[in-house]
Amino acid sequence: MRNILIEALKSVPVEEQQVELVERKGTGHPDSICDAIMEEVSIALCKAYTEAFGKILHHNIDKGFLVAGVTEPKIGGGKVIEPMKLIFGDRAIYEFQGKKIPVGEIAIETAKSWIRRNLRFVDPEKHVVYQNEIKPGSPELVDIFAREVIGANDTSAAVGYAPLTQTEQIVYEVERFLNSPEFKARFPESGEDIKVMGYRYNRHLTLTIAMAFVDRYVESEAHYFARKEEMRAAIKAFVESKNLDFEEVTIDLNTLDSPGRGEAGMYLTVLGTSAEGGDCGQVGRGNKVNGVIALNRPMSTEAAAGKNPVSHVGKIYNLLTHRIAGQLYQKVEGIREVYVWLCSQIGRPIDQPLIASAQLILKPGVKLEAIKGDVIAIIEEELANIYEFTAALSRGEYPVW
Repeated sequence: MRNILIEALKSVPVEEQQVELVERKGTGHPDSICDAIMEEVSIALCKAYTEAFGKILHHNIDKGFLVAGVTEPKIGGGKVIEPMKLIFGDRAIYEFQGKKIPVGEIAIETAKSWIRRNLRFVDPEKHVVYQNEIKPGSPELVDIFAREVIGANDTSAAVGYAPLTQTEQIVYEVERFLNSPEFKARFPESGEDIKVMGYRYNRHLTLTIAMAFVDRYVESEAHYFARKEEMRAAIKAFVESKNLDFEEVTIDLNTLDSPGRGEAGMYLTVLGTSAEGGDCGQVGRGNKVNGVIALNRPMSTEAAAGKNPVSHVGKIYNLLTHRIAGQLYQKVEGIREVYVWLCSQIGRPIDQPLIASAQLILKPGVKLEAIKGDVIAIIEEELANIYEFTAALSRGEYPVW
């Protein structure tokens, strides 16, 4: 029998709290670049191992670091002085049963492919150098993959929740809108490095957005500020089109800008990302696995991106708790808000957590005992099917940032 505990919370749902803060780091943010690339490296290794050996071998590529380069942004187009450096870290199997896997080559080619697809102005051959620091794994952790029942490779806890609040939804959707092909076609000067901070006070929403401008499309200071205002209006129209329950929406874009200061008063980049010359990036410092950083919520501290999807509960439970919470909210009547907690014990089968817990904020008049059995049944089902879930993770079917 699994250890599953259910309790009711006498709490105010986040949607009804007075203040809410939610952040999302966009595609070109240095932290997002690290998360996205290291996750794709893990997926590529899963494929390579499976093709070579019929199973996924031990690896964790969750210690990536992006060192900022040096550029000189300039109205009309600046230049790159020093390239960025992408460092791949942690562990992977290089050789098994007499066959070698080119881990470093896979990592670098995967990174280049992701950059080509997602960062329009970054040339992965010229603008980035690569440093492979992926080493072989420790014998005991590697041996987990050889055992008949694969156990958790760590003692780790995770938490997920449902549903998303309207603030969480719109913060996520605004970044996706700003990095959509349609927006880039309309505003080619919009770079991929975007950060959206949502602040809700009662039903007044303020979105503070930082968006890198690509200098080659900026003709003058006046042109920059005119296009910035057009973008701000487009964002406001997008938010209002969602018909969300906000009484007032304020859009603030690039608030560090200062008219009259020339290039020093504008957020200009050469390549569309601050990683070119301003900010470094690191795995685990960006969005949580549901796509936002929600400060009103309990959060898991593990970095999911790049961890192996077979035994690393820091990845598996991070995503599974959100999935279970979503299933509970959708399938069990009477739940206003739900939090799901999972804690592993190293070596224990991943379908047998040390504890699985659901905390429920119930609708008025709903009794915990009336729905407790349904809640437990769904958690049991999700844990029983965990290996189908991990297989989907290995194919990249669940985003982690």
